[in-house]
Amino acid sequence: MAADASPFEVLCNILLSIAPMARGRGVITRSEKGERMGRVVVIGAGIVGAACTWYAAHAGWEVVLVDRGRPGAGTTSRGEGNLLVSDKGDGPELDLMRLSRRLWLELGDHLGRDRLELDEKGGLVVATSDAGLAGLRTFAAGQRAAGVDAIDVATAGDLRRLEPLLSDRLPGGVLYPEDLQVQPVLAADALVAGARQRGASTRFGVEVEGAVTSGGRLTGVRLVGGEVLGADAVVNAAGTWGGEVGVRLGAPIPVLPRRGFILVTEPVGPLVRHKVYTAEYVDNVASNDAALQTSTVVESTRGGTILIGASRERVGYDAGMSPKVVARLAAGAVEIFPFLRRVDLLRVYRGFRPYCPDHLPVIGPDPRVPGVIHACGHEGAGIGLAAATGYLVARYLDGGPMPDEVPVSAFVPDRFAEVSV
Repeated sequence: MAADASPFEVLCNILLSIAPMARGRGVITRSEKGERMGRVVVIGAGIVGAACTWYAAHAGWEVVLVDRGRPGAGTTSRGEGNLLVSDKGDGPELDLMRLSRRLWLELGDHLGRDRLELDEKGGLVVATSDAGLAGLRTFAAGQRAAGVDAIDVATAGDLRRLEPLLSDRLPGGVLYPEDLQVQPVLAADALVAGARQRGASTRFGVEVEGAVTSGGRLTGVRLVGGEVLGADAVVNAAGTWGGEVGVRLGAPIPVLPRRGFILVTEPVGPLVRHKVYTAEYVDNVASNDAALQTSTVVESTRGGTILIGASRERVGYDAGMSPKVVARLAAGAVEIFPFLRRVDLLRVYRGFRPYCPDHLPVIGPDPRVPGVIHACGHEGAGIGLAAATGYLVARYLDGGPMPDEVPVSAFVPDRFAEVSV
């Protein structure tokens, strides 16, 4: 290791090399002489692909990150930067998020929290009715049993002490001090830059056309135009297009698009202290309904604008504007923060969340095409789960031990046995 390695880099290398490698689990065996372990092509330069590139490069792999666009230009650029434990009930995704939260804080210490706009602002989930508050408290009790810090906020007065500009008609809520936020494009850029410092390279403006195999094993990818990039492993981190990339690699997975809108106001300063959202948001995240669903999400940014969400609907890859969605989101925001009635809307952006039928991401090696590792299908949690996903991909690459606190079997592509090319 370089003599000028930071304490965080030393810790990463210890974590990524601890214990003997499990023979047969990794893509390629680590050299006992400390040589580079092999070559990895990561497809997709969004936040998840950037994290996979960062962790693989820090584990000693020669990494080539490819994307047909620019880093963070797809779904990542159309997200709010949520790192949430508050919307996840007891189960595998919550376990993965709690690992990711710790890793994000470590990344912030290493890369610079201001550079990532990493903010430990906490989340405040509010109820709009007494029945909604009862359901929210039941949900929070289950989270507390799983170790989440969830604090009941009993009255409207208590809510306004936390958020002075909230409506006084809200009966109560739950405070989640562990919720974080990052600026997703800045975070993706910082991860890619950090990976380059460890020897990773990038190829932007190129598209993967298919897999190259030999003896039943992947040996690289073929780009549109015919160029071949040799590789010992390929990571499918193509986000919303992860299903299509899986097909091209001969390893299809059911990743589908789910469209969402976010409104951005004029700069008004840090008037909203937490990430504030209504209890309906949790139900919408877990819903399989294809029709339009909206809940209210409001938060300030470092630049002084206010982000307003959130909507979900399955309309394929239709990226068209919907005045109905914009109006519904604006009305919901004004209901819980009346001051927003006097604030101008600056712009609206929309994108696609990569959605899997069981609402869990696909993370792990695909047994149908040895050498392919999937890292996609995170839906709206991709930014929050990116750090843990990158860490797990690095473990899969070198065959190292998996973290005990995460049931990794819940995320493997084998669970979609019915999917075929």
